[in-house]
Amino acid sequence: MSEKPVEDIVFGRMAPGISVRDIGVAFAFYSRVLGFRKVFENGAPVGFMVLKKDAAELHISQKRDHQASIVNVAHMFVDDVATLYAVCQSAGVRIIKSLADKEYGQRAFVFADPDGNRIDVGERIP
Repeated sequence: MSEKPVEDIVFGRMAPGISVRDIGVAFAFYSRVLGFRKVFENGAPVGFMVLKKDAAELHISQKRDHQASIVNVAHMFVDDVATLYAVCQSAGVRIIKSLADKEYGQRAFVFADPDGNRIDVGERIP
């Protein structure tokens, strides 16, 4: 078997996986508020789902004793961060960091899902 250096390996899609206490509540949030659709589920009862919206993909796993991290578990880029921020505010989503222009060239905010998982959302500033 020939091995090539890691520099020559092409990496494909990578999707964050997060734990949630109640997969039904999590699915309702990500679908109703953010517009994700379920493209896969596994288990009886369901304990794992793959959610997708455009190029964004999120894998959620039910873990009844889940404790949220105090750091961001995912970073998501969108083409209209101000509108998504307004959508989250209107839906009563807990905002961790308000929408602001960052010194690293993004307009961004951080929200928490119903399980406290923190998602950083950004848009590159031209």
